[in-house]
This record gives sequence, C-alpha cells and structure tokens, in this order.
Amino acid sequence: MAARLSPLAIMTKLVSFPTVSRDTNLPLVDWLEDYLTGHGIETHRWIDPEQPHKAALMAHAGPRVEGAVVLSGHSDVVPVDGQDWDGDPFTVVERDGKYFGRGTCDMKGFDALAIWALVEGHHRGLQRPLQLALSFDEELGCTGAPPMIAEMQKLLPKGSAVIVGEPSMMQAVTGHKGGQTFRIEVWGHEVHSSIMHTGVSAVMEAARVIQWANEVNAAEASRAPSDVAAMFDPPFTTLHTGLIEGGTAQNITARQCRFDLGFRAVPDQPHEDWRSRILGRISEVEQAMQAIHPETRIDVETRFGVPGLVPEQEGEAEGLARALTGDNAGHVVSYGTEAGQFQEAGYSAVVCGPGDIAQAHQANEFISVAQFEAGHAFMRRLIDRLAA
Repeated sequence: MAARLSPLAIMTKLVSFPTVSRDTNLPLVDWLEDYLTGHGIETHRWIDPEQPHKAALMAHAGPRVEGAVVLSGHSDVVPVDGQDWDGDPFTVVERDGKYFGRGTCDMKGFDALAIWALVEGHHRGLQRPLQLALSFDEELGCTGAPPMIAEMQKLLPKGSAVIVGEPSMMQAVTGHKGGQTFRIEVWGHEVHSSIMHTGVSAVMEAARVIQWANEVNAAEASRAPSDVAAMFDPPFTTLHTGLIEGGTAQNITARQCRFDLGFRAVPDQPHEDWRSRILGRISEVEQAMQAIHPETRIDVETRFGVPGLVPEQEGEAEGLARALTGDNAGHVVSYGTEAGQFQEAGYSAVVCGPGDIAQAHQANEFISVAQFEAGHAFMRRLIDRLAA
C-alpha cells in the first residue's frame, strides 16, 4: 500500500512542480493520480483538447452516491519572472512561522490539505462521499473549470456542497463579484494631423469608449446600491482599462489602437446586461467612425468571463463551512473564483481556505504555519463529520 503523506509533505511535492499557467501541469497530475490510485481512490482526468499538455483531475472517495462534499482547487500558479525571491520559488522553506514557496498560499496549500483529507477519509471509511476537483488555468481567467465541472457530472455522482479553497483566512466567503474582459482593437484611417477632420484617429476613438467607462463608473457610484451590492467594497459594478497601445507618430492620426476593457459586476447584475451595454457603446463609436471613413472598424474579442458568487439563502456549503470554522460573520470579496462556476452548474458553493489573499502572486509568497494548521484542523473536522 502506498505511504500516507502528511499535508506538509504533499504541499512540498506540489510546489516542486513549476505549474505556471503558460506551461504544462501534467507531471503534477501524473504524480497525484498515481498517489491517489495507490490508495484505491477513484480518479479521472480531463485533458484539454486544445491544450493537450494540460489536464484537470477529479477524484471520489466514499460511497458512490450523490451528495458529496467537493473540495475545489487549481493546480496552476502565476509566473515568478522578474520577482526578487530569497530562494528557489519551487522549494518550500519554513522560516519565521511561514511556509515560503510559489503557490503555498494560492493555492497548493489548500490542494495539499484536500488531497490529505481524501486519502484520510478513504481509510477512515466515509459514510458520505468526498470529492476532489483540481482544475487548471484558473490564473488565466478560470477557463479550465467549466469543462472540468461538465465532465465531473458525467463521470461522478453529483456533489451537493463545494468548498473552493482560495485563501480567505479560513473565513466563509459567500459572495464575490464576477467579471469579463474584452480585447478591443480600433482601426482608424491615417492622415496628417493638420487635416485630422478627414481621417479617423484610432487612439482618440478608443478614448471615447474609455471615457464612457469613466462616466459609467461615476453613475454607478452615485446610485443607491442593492442589498447584495451593499455587501461589497466598492458597492457597485466597475469598468476598467489597464492596458492600451497604439499610434505611430504625434502628427499622424493613429491607424490602430488596442486596449483591454473589463468589468467586475456585483453578483445580482447579469453579465449579459453589462456585455450588451459595452458592445452597444462600441457599436455607436464604430458607426460614427465609419460615417467619416467606411473602412474603419472596431474588433472585439472576449478574453474570458467569470460569474459572480451569489449569497445563498440557507446554502448547504455555507452552513457546512460555518459549522467547521465557527465563523458566523458575513464575508464577500471583489475578486473572482471558480465558486460562481460551480454555482451556475447547480452546486451550493462557498469560498473557504487558508492563507491571506494579500500574499498571492507576490515574491516570497507564503502561507503562515498557523493558517496551514487551521486548514488541517478544518479537514480533520470535515472527515469526522463525513465518517460519522
């Protein structure tokens, strides 16, 4: 029988795989699949047909019936390029009450605890099933979770409560904003700037869209928030451009300008409504451009979209997380997770994991030993409950 590794040993192994989103995660998936099947646990992998060097891994322990608790994590991490680390980012080092290493906080610390719980629960004899859902490309916009969730429902009995272990300091987060990002490319018509009225500046037309976004932000900020929106900081949907490039010279109307425009929506506002508003404004600007020169245009590419997590009334996942943590306060966050995607697929979902989100993506990323131990205690209580 395979050895039963401690949570720290599992985290150390997971961190040793440099699963930066741009690279493969298959060595990690291979090791984990071997480790779980070595303990007699059912596993399934889903390989992305467009990226065959990446895979999600799903596992099931306990009776093969519906109603499992699903522990959800992701295998990918952000790059370390250009960051000033004190040591090897892919080697876990304990120092000053902290475990340092890329992904210790976001989120291989939770992954390790979930894997430990699956093996421990299997050997204890679970009365209610426990599942693991380990995705990829979460750091690229949560793009790997939807196909994994769809595959899970074909291969495994459907779970009922999902705990997404993003770092929340072991608090039960019941709501978060969703969002979508667009890559927008404006194509103008070049003329000398002295006769700019005969040309179309892609840069200045892009600015019309961006200024509209500023005006929308101001309008949203001035509106009385809904009960759901009031839980967030800020309590409204926001539009943002963080990247723009274009033009060739100061005295030429720009032929091309590319920029990103995204929104983070409070979860009671449908994404499609915001998408329609943005595309509608872009269409208005494009029509005005084409009235000057018909060959101008604006191309829009949807980069990714993440649904919000809507607080549930008496949600099973929330109730479970609160029972295991003793946390009865209300918590919401403005960043997105895969919890909204599970919720869209019919699962009750909550975000609850060890570590501080402020450490995610940083040089010398760490999870405190105290938080890691709090996560371990959480998993022990979960196993006690599922084995009872």
